[in-house]
Amino acid sequence: MVNHHPDTNTLLEFAASSLPAAQSVVVSTHLQFCSKCRQRLAQLEGLGATMFEDAEPVDINPSLFDSVLARLDEVQDDRAANDANASTMSWTVKQIRNGNLEELQWKKVTRSLRIADLGDIDGAAEFSLYHIAEGGRIPQHNHSGTEMTLVLQGGFSDESGSYHAGDFITREAGDIHAPTALPGGDCICLAVLESPLRFTRWHHRWLSPLLQLRAG
Repeated sequence: MVNHHPDTNTLLEFAASSLPAAQSVVVSTHLQFCSKCRQRLAQLEGLGATMFEDAEPVDINPSLFDSVLARLDEVQDDRAANDANASTMSWTVKQIRNGNLEELQWKKVTRSLRIADLGDIDGAAEFSLYHIAEGGRIPQHNHSGTEMTLVLQGGFSDESGSYHAGDFITREAGDIHAPTALPGGDCICLAVLESPLRFTRWHHRWLSPLLQLRAG
């Protein structure tokens, strides 16, 4: 059962196609797990359509209208590229959920932690899979930017609670935690980081360059 979900603002941005591609992939993958959020999304989309229909028409300057259309052409080109990228990434994550890990290049960071870089995508300094062996632990660290995480397989616990397959977790700048994979199997998470992790204890800080796959 999924217990942790995106907040309403995140779903609104997703519905409006204004969420960056990396975060959109995480939200869309969560929706595959979560019927509750699929229902919430449908309600938000319906509410938006109703508000649009009820809006009073207003007269606008023709030159302003032409300017807006020109801007929309530019935005649509960028959005098409982002949507194509997000679609490719969503397909990649679907393959991973099905256990098709052969094509991924895993980087061993510690005895219990491996990371697979999923490539460049809009909205992320790092877009990766984290594989934590059963009972393994990522050393305590804090965040210098927002981190969005989705549990794909297994589960982990930290100072704030326990998380299982389908759970969606957001950490903000300044949050500190040390995720530990739960008993019963390895944990695989999809993570989007705005900036690299920073380890809080001096004897783990040598790991920081290993986690900065493309950032920093």
